[in-house]
Amino acid sequence: MAMAARWPHGMRPLRPGVMTVGLVAATVITTALTICLALGLYEQHETEQRRQGVLAAARQSALNFTSLDYRHYDRDSANVLAGATGDFKKQFTAQTDQLTKLVDRNKSVSEGQVLEAGIIRSDENSARVLVVADSKVTNTAVPEGEARTYRLQLDLVHKDGRWLTSDVEFVG
Repeated sequence: MAMAARWPHGMRPLRPGVMTVGLVAATVITTALTICLALGLYEQHETEQRRQGVLAAARQSALNFTSLDYRHYDRDSANVLAGATGDFKKQFTAQTDQLTKLVDRNKSVSEGQVLEAGIIRSDENSARVLVVADSKVTNTAVPEGEARTYRLQLDLVHKDGRWLTSDVEFVG
C-alpha cells in the first residue's frame, strides 16, 4: 500500500504553475534592474567623456591663444582659428592682419602654459570653462622676458563632433 505524503500542518506543495510564474517574475525584475544599471553607467561614461573633451579643447584653445611667435605667426594664428567658431573666430580673423604687423614689429614671442582648467557649466552642446594660464613674453621692449598670468573664461560649442571656442574673455 502506498503511503500518502504528509506535509507539516498548514503547508502544501507549490503547484508547478505558481513556481513558473515566480521564476518569470524574478527574471523580469532582475533583467529590468540590470538594464537600469547599465543605462546609468553608460550615461555616467558619456558625461565623463564630454567633460574630458570640453577640458581638452579649452586647454588647447588657451594654449594656442597664449603661445604666439612672430617667426611663425601665420601658423600660430591658424592654430587659434582652427579651434574657433562664431564671434570669436570672426573677431580674431578681423584682427589677424593688424596683429601680424604688431607681433612682427615688436618681435613678440609668447610661450604659454595652462596651469588649471575647470568647467563652470556644460551640457551636450555648450560649455563655459575657466582657465588659468601663464606665459613668458619676450619682445623688443622686454628682451629678457616677462611672466604674465591670464585668467580666461572660454565659451565652447559642440559643432561637427568637436568642441570649438566661441568666446574668450579675460577675467579677474
